[in-house]
Amino acid sequence: MAIRNSNHIYKSLLNKSERFAAFSTRAVGTINFFFLILFWTICWLGWNMFGPQAWRFDPYPAFVLWLFISNMIQIFLMPLIMVGQNLQGKHAEVRAENDYEINLKAEKEIADLKKDLEEIKSLLKQFLPRD
Repeated sequence: MAIRNSNHIYKSLLNKSERFAAFSTRAVGTINFFFLILFWTICWLGWNMFGPQAWRFDPYPAFVLWLFISNMIQIFLMPLIMVGQNLQGKHAEVRAENDYEINLKAEKEIADLKKDLEEIKSLLKQFLPRD
């Protein structure tokens, strides 16, 4: 039994939508995404509080459009994160199964080595003088 890379096994099990979900979850879970949202929020709120009065499109203090867009982002990210967690669970199961197979192989090899060592020990007892 050859040792297989659980990451390759996991990636081969994913379909296109799951690959996209895994990519999206990894991207959303970065500090860069946090800074992107923070920068967008600061710019949005700053413009609508301090920009030229005629060009403000989401009036202070309600920021209704900003709240709507922010809520839409949250609504879409919530299930995406849950899908990502499910995919991480699937990956953990593949790793656990692969670890189990490796442990079985190692146990068999150790048993074979132990048997070989016992045979060597019995042969040595026949040929070496006793003290």
